[in-house]
Amino acid sequence: MASRGEQRREARKKGGSEMTKFYYILGIVAVIGVAIVAYSVGSQAMSTAATQPVDVEGLDDMTELVKLAQGVTRGDEDAPITIVEFADYSCPGCGTFALTVKPQVMNQFVETGKAKFIFYDFPLTSIHPHSFLAARAARCAGDQGKFWEYQDQLFRHQAEWATKNSVEGDLDNFAEQSGLDLDAFNTCVNSDAHADVVSANMRLAFELGINQTPTIMVSAGKGMARRLANYDFQGISTEVDRLLADMNGTTGGN
Repeated sequence: MASRGEQRREARKKGGSEMTKFYYILGIVAVIGVAIVAYSVGSQAMSTAATQPVDVEGLDDMTELVKLAQGVTRGDEDAPITIVEFADYSCPGCGTFALTVKPQVMNQFVETGKAKFIFYDFPLTSIHPHSFLAARAARCAGDQGKFWEYQDQLFRHQAEWATKNSVEGDLDNFAEQSGLDLDAFNTCVNSDAHADVVSANMRLAFELGINQTPTIMVSAGKGMARRLANYDFQGISTEVDRLLADMNGTTGGN
């Protein structure tokens, strides 16, 4: 019987050109290993809403996983630099990053066209019971073109909702503050809409060996990404400037 490692290597081979294309798009070259945070599949009801990862056909196939996992992009798709975040809406570190670092990144790099920013859901459901539902709620807001506005509400008010027993009222309040159609939003949240995408994003994080949130990666063009140990604004800025300088054939970036 093939070992787990052999099975994974075989799955990667089946990914073929599609997997290569994916890594080039994101600029990620990762060694797939055993993640510290385990990925689990199941279902749990809160009203009729999907609040835990769901069983999605094809997640064990690397090619299908690449197709199913979907980040949300902000900025120019043709920007020379790509900044990728894997995050959990209940994670205090993610909240701090969202409120203090991300606005600087958006202003300095995304709004100026130097970089695009791609967000991937990585709810750590074993320690944050509301994170999966929050990820779905943000994507329901995205159906109405308000993903980033709703995400801001989730992170800005994280301390108020993340540890509650019930969060339905908070999610509705954030929807109202974001200017959403509440009926459409509630219909979406009280279903399994987007549960497949969030589950696929979780599996992608697992396969990339990501074991903490937030995880920030930066890449230039089709080159390899660097996973940043220091993801404050200075750390990100230094890496972006270095990559831009390399692309421009200079020794320093401004």
